[in-house]
Amino acid sequence: MSTGTIVLLCILAVLIIAIAVLYFLGKKAQKKQKEQQEQIEANKQSVSMLIIDKKRMPMKDSGLPQFVIDQTPKYLRRSKLPIVKAKVGPQIMSLVCDEKIFDSVPVKKEVKAMVSGIYIVSVRGLHGKSIQTAETKKKGFFKRALEKAQEKAGAKPVK
Repeated sequence: MSTGTIVLLCILAVLIIAIAVLYFLGKKAQKKQKEQQEQIEANKQSVSMLIIDKKRMPMKDSGLPQFVIDQTPKYLRRSKLPIVKAKVGPQIMSLVCDEKIFDSVPVKKEVKAMVSGIYIVSVRGLHGKSIQTAETKKKGFFKRALEKAQEKAGAKPVK
């Protein structure tokens, strides 16, 4: 066998081992996430609150309790979290919001939220109404250019 073939076989073996390790780590992470989701579902409760402010900010600037910051791994402390500042009863609290619903949380409105600890799982209007925010996503450069070109051509713009 030539040296090129040996090198190619070694690289192939390393890649197969790496793929196998990533597969098993992914399975383990999925199992852990499923357990955490079940725990959140078991502990959630309905709370009415007035949303004061919402931002994506680093954990150290978020106003969360110190023991929460101490429990998070060091590599996650600099990542930005969706933080909601809300008045729950007489108390103003900083809560972590689910990334999926963060954009639909209205500011300066009273809502009924499903909360698990300091984690907001879902939000809906106070009287069971679905929430529609006035915030619209900004259009990108190419989307705007496409709309202008279609307006000049006389076609209906695509939304």
